[in-house]
Amino acid sequence: MFKQCTISRPVSTTGICLHSGKKSRIVLRPADVNTGIIFHRVDLHNIVDIPAKAEYISDAHLATVLQKGSVRVSTIEHLMSALHGLGIDNIHIDINSEEIPILDGSSDRFVDLLKHARIREQEGFKDFIKIINVVEISEGEGDNKKWARLEPYNGFVVAFSIDFRHPAISSTANFIEINISKESYVKNISRARTFGFIKELKELNSIGLACGGSFENAIVMDDFKILNEEGLRYKDEFVKHKVLDAIGDLYLLGKPLLGRFVAHKSGHSLNTRLVNLLLSKSDSWKVVRNNYKGNI
Repeated sequence: MFKQCTISRPVSTTGICLHSGKKSRIVLRPADVNTGIIFHRVDLHNIVDIPAKAEYISDAHLATVLQKGSVRVSTIEHLMSALHGLGIDNIHIDINSEEIPILDGSSDRFVDLLKHARIREQEGFKDFIKIINVVEISEGEGDNKKWARLEPYNGFVVAFSIDFRHPAISSTANFIEINISKESYVKNISRARTFGFIKELKELNSIGLACGGSFENAIVMDDFKILNEEGLRYKDEFVKHKVLDAIGDLYLLGKPLLGRFVAHKSGHSLNTRLVNLLLSKSDSWKVVRNNYKGNI
C-alpha cells in the first residue's frame, strides 16, 4: 500500500507576489498523518487556518483563491501543483501575506524547496479519489467553447489542448497527454512558466493587478513574438503550463486523483468548477486505497 507523505523539516522562501507586487514569505512545515494541506495566515493578530479544499474556493478568475470568512490566500496553484506532483499529503504552509509568491512563474522552485525539506513517508496509508463515472463541464459556444472532463482511469493522466491565435504559441504544440508520476512531473511539467501579453500586463497594472509580473516570472509576448531573451524552457511550454495549473487546481479535491483529466482551453475557473461539480456527484467518485499499480 502507498503511504502518506510529508516533509522532514521546515523550509522557507521569500519572493514577489504576482498581483500585489509585494514581497511574501512562506514557511513549509511537516504535518501529522491525515492533516492534509493547510495554509496559515500568520501575519494576522489571530492566525487563520485555511485548508486547501474545494469548499474554501472563493475566486478563480486570474488565480485560484481560498477564503475563510474575510481572510484570503491567493495564487496557490503552482505550490499546490508541486505538492500534488510530488505526492505530498500533509503539510503546514505559513504565509505572512494574502498571496503566495510567484517565484519564477512555474512550480520548479517549489519542487526544489520541497526536495530540500526531504520528503518522507508516514505510517498512514494514502487514499485516492477515484473517478467512476464521467463528469464534464463547459462554457461558451463554437470557437469560444471551453470544456473540462474527468474520466475513469486507473492512474493519473492529463490531456490538454489550447487554442491561442498568436504566432508564438500556435507555432508550438497545442496538445499534450501525459501520465503523471513524480518523475514525469519534475522532468516534463514543473519548469513550465505562466505566460501573458505585454499589452494585457499594462492593462492589469492599471487596475492594481499583475503588479509583480516581469520577465523573471513569466513568458511575455507582444503581438508577434516572445520577448524573453532566453526563449522557452520546453518547446511546448505553453500547453505544459496549463497542465501544471490543472494539476494544482485538481488537488483541491483534498486527495490525489485516480482518473483522466481531459480539457480544452480550460483555466482556473473551469478547473475549480469541475472539482466542485465532481464532489457534488457522489455517484461519480469514491475514496479508494491501494488501487493504483502505477508509479506515484
